[in-house]
Amino acid sequence: MQISYIGMQTQEVTIKPNVKIIMKSDSEMLEEVMVVAYGTAKKSAFTGSASTIKSEKIAAVQTSNVTDALAGQVAGVQVTKSNGQPGSGSSVRIRGIGSFSASNTPLYVVDGIPYDGDIAAINTQDIESMTVLKDAAANALYGARGANGVVIITTKKGTTGEARITLDAKWGTNRRAVPQYEMIKSPSTYYETMYRGLYNASYDSAVRGGSTPEQAATSAHASANANIFTGEGGVGYQVYTVPDGQYFIGRNGRVNPNATLGYSDGQYFYTPDNWTDELLDDSNLRQEYNLTMSGGKDGLTYYASLGYLDDSGIIPGSAFTRYSARLKTDYQMKKWLKVGMNASFTHYDSQAPGEQEGLSSGNMFYVADMIAPVYPLYMRDASGNIMKDNYGRTRYDYGDSKTSTNFDREFMSQSNPGSALQLDKSNYAANIFNGQFYGEIEFLEGLKGRASLSYFVNDTRGSDLVNPFYGQYAELGGVVGVSHSRTTAINSQYLLTYKKSFAHDHNLDVLAGYEFYKLKAQSLSGSKYNLYNPFITELNNAINNPSTSSSAGTYATIGYLARIQYDYQEKYFASASFRRDASSRFHKDNRWGNFWSVGASWVMNKEEFMSDLTWINLLKVKASYGVQGNDNILNDYAYVDQYSLSNDNDNQSLVLGYKANKDLTWESSHNFNIGIDFELFDRRLNGTVEYFNRQTEDMLYYKPIPSSMGYSRVPMNMGSVRNNGLEIDMNGIIIDGKDFSWSANVNATFLKNKILKLHPDLNGEWISGTYIYREGEPMYQFYIRKYAGLNETGDATWYKDVKDEAGNVVDVTTTTDWSSATRYAQGGNIMPKVYGGFGTQFKYKGIDLSVTFSYQLGGHLYDSRYASLMHNGTSGVGQNWHRDILKAWTPENTNTDVPRLVYTAQGSLATATSDRFVTSSNYLSLQNISIGYTLPKSWTRNLLMESVRIYGVADNLALWSKRKGLDPRMGLMTTNDYTYSLIRSISGGITVTF
Repeated sequence: MQISYIGMQTQEVTIKPNVKIIMKSDSEMLEEVMVVAYGTAKKSAFTGSASTIKSEKIAAVQTSNVTDALAGQVAGVQVTKSNGQPGSGSSVRIRGIGSFSASNTPLYVVDGIPYDGDIAAINTQDIESMTVLKDAAANALYGARGANGVVIITTKKGTTGEARITLDAKWGTNRRAVPQYEMIKSPSTYYETMYRGLYNASYDSAVRGGSTPEQAATSAHASANANIFTGEGGVGYQVYTVPDGQYFIGRNGRVNPNATLGYSDGQYFYTPDNWTDELLDDSNLRQEYNLTMSGGKDGLTYYASLGYLDDSGIIPGSAFTRYSARLKTDYQMKKWLKVGMNASFTHYDSQAPGEQEGLSSGNMFYVADMIAPVYPLYMRDASGNIMKDNYGRTRYDYGDSKTSTNFDREFMSQSNPGSALQLDKSNYAANIFNGQFYGEIEFLEGLKGRASLSYFVNDTRGSDLVNPFYGQYAELGGVVGVSHSRTTAINSQYLLTYKKSFAHDHNLDVLAGYEFYKLKAQSLSGSKYNLYNPFITELNNAINNPSTSSSAGTYATIGYLARIQYDYQEKYFASASFRRDASSRFHKDNRWGNFWSVGASWVMNKEEFMSDLTWINLLKVKASYGVQGNDNILNDYAYVDQYSLSNDNDNQSLVLGYKANKDLTWESSHNFNIGIDFELFDRRLNGTVEYFNRQTEDMLYYKPIPSSMGYSRVPMNMGSVRNNGLEIDMNGIIIDGKDFSWSANVNATFLKNKILKLHPDLNGEWISGTYIYREGEPMYQFYIRKYAGLNETGDATWYKDVKDEAGNVVDVTTTTDWSSATRYAQGGNIMPKVYGGFGTQFKYKGIDLSVTFSYQLGGHLYDSRYASLMHNGTSGVGQNWHRDILKAWTPENTNTDVPRLVYTAQGSLATATSDRFVTSSNYLSLQNISIGYTLPKSWTRNLLMESVRIYGVADNLALWSKRKGLDPRMGLMTTNDYTYSLIRSISGGITVTF
């Protein structure tokens, strides 16, 4: 007997009294449809390069910002995340970096409309799919801003049928994902290391003064002990009680065994605290709830959702709370008329403590990571009890004898992030509405017109309060700041499509359209100091030094677009697109740009000569070429000189703040793509292999200008850069049994980068700080000294070119003078040679398990954190050390590359910028583990439930890199500057569908 069903493979079965039949989908009939620019396309018919992530993978990732879900999932996409603050997003780069000063961020399109809002405002549970468009054939229709690729986010919609209600709830916790570097944690080891530096400096000085080695050793021992607790090269704090008449450090360089940890001066008690353990918040709760309802009847389909997310941070005062709602409807009013709307509202409250980046005294991640393990976090009375003030608040040690204890801390005096995190407030609350309304008319068979209008508004209010009780602003009575920003955007689209099949074998799809986009951004801010009420974040709560500012800017584009797609027998495909855009950022004479693409593909397996190769289900060759534009120069009026207004003795004074260039025009990206799509062995193995060449011309950048001109830079178009490489994306079903299935996926991107041309004024070379840009060489190069190791006395040395009178290099020597050492271009291996991700999925009856990884190999970065932790003491008094400092050169330990520890100016050069701190950026990250169990339907039917799934999910579980604490995911060329650490989230949840 033959069993058939629409969309399923026909099966032959034997007639029996009881027959169980499992239908399999017919992939030919239910071929994957992809969301692409201004529409959809069958995967086999698509001539461009695109990758799609479905809702199942997106939902498996716990994140308040969906860009995090791209890490390791898509070939050609590199994701970095420089800040772990809940709600913060990732930096996404598609097929390299092609711009110096303009944005390298892809264009985000939500349900067909360019989106300029915060991605964190979109509930990940509402997302049906994310499609990454990578080449010209895929994204040229977004010509105005498509040069860096396009990420299309498609939200869920209802389908005709019985209503479905789904409730999902999860609860979990957040922890710091990446540990600290391997630092010295023992106070005694720290003091012993400090003693060595003080001793060596005093010993050298005594020998230079004529003392014998024995005399120098005796005086150095006494001097180091005398200064180790003081501000004369020491930490400024005494936290050991030393017996009278005895030295703290013995002649053997070890802490006196009779010394005890803890010291009282009669008024206060001093003992070290572990600042990181004390300041990290281990009591946080992550919770998320989502309710969705969908269905359809009589031509009306709907999807509605409500969501709540409370994503707590890992330090006090840090959290992201989001309330979201969405309603999406489509209604076939008439056979020829369809209308619909898609509206979402989000309110989020972001508590983001200020100064959590950079070398700020309020940055917990900087101070707690760098502070020596000898300093108290709290003030303690003489009995050792943590002190409270008159209001019951914990007293923190600010390291300042004027405001706290009787010692002066040598590191970050007058500051304590523990107190600031408890008493200071920083909050940003946003209300975001995004609505789209459309109407679609079918004029005649195959000819449709669609008009849509979208409106976006983001109102954000920020407030900051610095407490009046403790810290550097206590004398001012505290500071309050308030800000408000409002961003609105309107987008209107008018599209006409025509689809026609003729003569049986020919298929034509034509699109023409017009699009208008306008964005307006406004901001208002003010601040005052000397608060009346220490807890109210309003300007009228303070009285002194009012300061206000406001700004407004607009940005608009107009675009005319057209696309034609043709295929013959669904075997030979061709496409062409054209878009003409105007951008308000450029002068009217240079405002318009033309962007286009052509593409073709050939489904080879449909040829007669391959008919016997039944194990090949799909073999498609494709190629495309085209041009996209980039106008994001970070200034909305780049062609107009801009001035700042100031008060000069009650007279208006204008100062040039921005030098314009009316000749500035589009940066353009020329993309070539060729690849193969395949499906083999009854679609058990499928994948894509693509070669791409992305060449950026007329790059937007700011040319440095001598300050004597009255301005320091001017925007220009200059030169070109090329990114080319190979992408491999493969998916396979290893086992496909009745009760057990096992699949796996892997992707890899091999990328090279080269500067082809710079501005003629630069003469082929541009030096910017510690980087150098040269024609014919990679874009990413350090320009720093080369470390030559140690000399015979343990001092650091660097290479130095020896030149003749004509300036030619005739020899290379070494020098202990870092300032005279030669800087060299070092960058052939800065960027990783390959990056990507892999994963595997298992299913056994009702149990499912998935594991995903991301990785990169072959690159290097500058480990600035490690450099800071390898200081000699002079340049880092009161700062901690990496444990590698224990390998420092001594007469007994000469087989090392760590310079001799000595508190002198020469010793301070130990951490001077050089390739000594250029480190491998290779990493392997365990991104996500998701495990679940779906209850048998025989159980759930009795409870009137369609399905019940209980699950656990963990993100950011582990990282393997060159050095413990080093996280290459947080920066492309250097370690992040002590920003908020990435978070590990572990949760359990339940999904119930009715």
